[in-house]
Amino acid sequence: MDKKNALRAGALAAGTTLMMLLMSSPALALTRDDGDDPGKGLSVIMTLGLYVLLPLALFVVIAGLVMVLDRSQARKDDTSSNINVRSGAKA
Repeated sequence: MDKKNALRAGALAAGTTLMMLLMSSPALALTRDDGDDPGKGLSVIMTLGLYVLLPLALFVVIAGLVMVLDRSQARKDDTSSNINVRSGAKA
């Protein structure tokens, strides 16, 4: 009985996938829509600058600001490294 259920589930999944592929419209990248007015494409250098160099530059600027502003404050050691655990009394 398990083999029959597995076969039925596989057929249902395959049929559903096939129907979704057949019913979905293609991307139609070559067909222009009404009101579509694309501009000039970006060159390789402009694309790299916009999507690689600009985010890296922003990251460096933000990281630099965080480091500079963090160092400007006085450092306080609030951890246990500044606690003296030895007693002053002699036994």
